[in-house]
Amino acid sequence: MSPLVLSILMSSLALGTVITASSHHWLLAWMGLEINTLAIIPLMAKMHHPRAIEAATKYFITQAAASAVILFSSTTNAWTTGEWDIMNLTSHLSTTTLLMAILMKLGVAPFHFWLPEVLQGIDLTTGLILSTWQKLAPMALLIQVSPNLNPQLLFISGIISTMIGGWGGLNQTQLRKIMAYSSIAHLGWMMVALTISPQLTTLNLIIYIIMTTAMFLTLKMLSSTKISTLSSSWQKTPTLAAMSTLTLLSMGGLPPLTGFMPKWLILQEMTKQSATILATMMALSALLSLFFYIRLTYTMTLTTHPNTTPSTQVWRFSTTQPKLLLMASATASVALLPSTPLLLSILP
Repeated sequence: MSPLVLSILMSSLALGTVITASSHHWLLAWMGLEINTLAIIPLMAKMHHPRAIEAATKYFITQAAASAVILFSSTTNAWTTGEWDIMNLTSHLSTTTLLMAILMKLGVAPFHFWLPEVLQGIDLTTGLILSTWQKLAPMALLIQVSPNLNPQLLFISGIISTMIGGWGGLNQTQLRKIMAYSSIAHLGWMMVALTISPQLTTLNLIIYIIMTTAMFLTLKMLSSTKISTLSSSWQKTPTLAAMSTLTLLSMGGLPPLTGFMPKWLILQEMTKQSATILATMMALSALLSLFFYIRLTYTMTLTTHPNTTPSTQVWRFSTTQPKLLLMASATASVALLPSTPLLLSILP
């Protein structure tokens, strides 16, 4: 892909997200989501592989259906209230259909079926964009309308997402599918946090983006798409393997790593609101996700790749990929827990 086309597509991605996040009119928000969708589809299909074309087609159909439902929801609300303002969402039909559409765009259960298949069919760089940047616009819309949404539906979808995200990743050997189920589980925590505190949802989203960025960049650096290929990472780059191990444990929510922070705050708020049984279910579902994260760390650090050559020297080309973003995101995904009070005071 030529640099000019790539810059146009990346600029369109940024423009669509900014339009949706800053709009007060339903049609502008819908337009931003459409720009986002249309800008990433060429990035998905750029490999000219049947699996990539299939992934781009599935993504387009799903996102187009969700956008149509959003347009129907906003039109119904405008018909009822006489206004197109995003904050003026009062119709019960509009709130329910809008919630379903945004959950479909994000890939939250029970509308998650497209996400593992699409992520498996695209390359790691586009998968990183799909797992991080493409969540910003729908999440901004969801946070804006959260006071008008049904909290029971959010709770149910959040708990189902954490369960499915944990169960679905247990039997996977493809790293991109594991990252997809990890995304579903993290989005479930965000849905539950949205019913309690939008501030916690924003914090969870930021930390999720940091950890997912670090993990995708690590996999791209190692050129790994399957679990079996991770076993040679310790011999190649022991420092990177150690940092990615800590990143995986942070994604699982182990203290004293960064990923423990949002889970701890969400469970604390749920306990304060006497939702102890739901908090226990969420904590147990986090153990399911932790199992396949530990499985990946075991493969990276405690298994040795079969080496049939008599040489002990690992010969390979030096990578040309930029390392600064990987270093910054890996460090942030491990060491931000002590700054929890500062982050809570900064967030609106």
